[in-house]
Amino acid sequence: MTAPRLSIDVIVPERAARGWQKIVIQRLDAEGHDVAVLHDRAADAWPGTVNAILALERALFRRRGTSLAAPSGPIPARSHERSPALRLDLAGNTSPSPVPTITLRFAHAPFDLAVAQVVAGGDLPVIEAVLDGRTVVERALPMIDRREAASLGIEDVLARAVTLLLSLVRAFAEDRLAPLPETSACNEEKPRFLAPYLSRALPRLGREALRRMHFHHAHWRVGYRFHDGPGVAETGRLGTNWKILPDTAGRFYADPFAFHWQGRPYLFVEDYVQAARKAVISVVPFDDDGIAQTPRVVLEEPHHLSYPQVFERDGAIWMLPEASAGGRLTLYRATDFPDRWRAEAVLLEGEISDATLLEHEGGLWLFATSRDGFGSTSDTLAVFQAPTLLGPWRAHTLNPILIDRRRARPGGAFHRDAAGHLLLPVQDGTLGYGGGLGLSELLALDGGTVRLGEPRPIITEGDWPYPRIHTLNRSGSLEVIDGIAAVPKRSGRNSAS
Repeated sequence: MTAPRLSIDVIVPERAARGWQKIVIQRLDAEGHDVAVLHDRAADAWPGTVNAILALERALFRRRGTSLAAPSGPIPARSHERSPALRLDLAGNTSPSPVPTITLRFAHAPFDLAVAQVVAGGDLPVIEAVLDGRTVVERALPMIDRREAASLGIEDVLARAVTLLLSLVRAFAEDRLAPLPETSACNEEKPRFLAPYLSRALPRLGREALRRMHFHHAHWRVGYRFHDGPGVAETGRLGTNWKILPDTAGRFYADPFAFHWQGRPYLFVEDYVQAARKAVISVVPFDDDGIAQTPRVVLEEPHHLSYPQVFERDGAIWMLPEASAGGRLTLYRATDFPDRWRAEAVLLEGEISDATLLEHEGGLWLFATSRDGFGSTSDTLAVFQAPTLLGPWRAHTLNPILIDRRRARPGGAFHRDAAGHLLLPVQDGTLGYGGGLGLSELLALDGGTVRLGEPRPIITEGDWPYPRIHTLNRSGSLEVIDGIAAVPKRSGRNSAS
């Protein structure tokens, strides 16, 4: 069902509006709303030093294209003939009005410059949507993928401001806005940037530059164990008896999925080749003693592949790997398991990450993250539904379901525990990408509702040496995880003993 089109007043700074504000207007236009643009003459421009520092960082990191934080140039005022049904105040100077008005608070401040202050200081801002200056109606916890550069973190947060506003407009049009508990009072102090940038952001950037000189940016290692008792999902703890899948110089393995076929266990992994700067999918068979054999490549595409979810359904074996770099989610069928796979259907278009299949009450569902054009790939949960595996797949009416760095991105297949609860492993990005893993219970799911419980962190005590995990899966007695390791660039071997 298409949401009603609204007549909307969008209030932007008259001087030095920023890219994210311009994109909000463009997106509203694209959705067919009748948009008027009003200027706020009192809104302050960002200080020139802030703009200069962020522009320099973007140049150093070779970021081209649209910047959500940079001045966009004047946004021309325009009017509409109908009376507005809604106002969006993007300048932060909400004034009373008989027209319902939504504004955003960034880290409890009504000014988007607060994003720059908080990110420079090394913290993670929360975005709150406030109706008529007094009622919080939505809350977003954006993910920051790369903490070393303030400019990149600010872009990630402002990207989710755009996502949140578009979602709120749809919710308002469908009369779905509901009050949330207030967490703290609005902070009206003018944000500062230069002091936290010099004292915290620059040293952080320097430390990361030194680390990358000596260590690979990311190097994951896969762990496996054969375990007949309650596993990680049941106990909430990693426990012991983990073995490391050996890797070799110039490559690593990640995103493990376990699968049994004809009584034999198999392990499918993302197989990342440093020289190629992309991954393929490999399979790891096991011998009769449960020892992992040498991985061999089973699927390669021109783009990066990961998260090789393998499952049996409708008399066939399927793989649904993550392929957001290719701009589409493709389903593969095994033609000669486990070594040969054929692309069977494109299920979804767009930057869809870690789509995780669930059969629930007679329907098929996919839980995934959707990038929404800008920002992180790990903080915006989208759900899709289809009558059959081949589709057609339809977006849930409530998408995006949530914006939450702690539980938006799946980290493995759904698991049903002994009590019948459905648990989804979810990546916790509070400490950065790959920072940890939690378990969220699926509380409700149908065509009008999606509810995931607060994530329960997995305790990493045990003999697994890499506590920053981001994948958990199990098939029968075979349980698999992964964790990020610090691997020197100049080591003779990257192999794990």
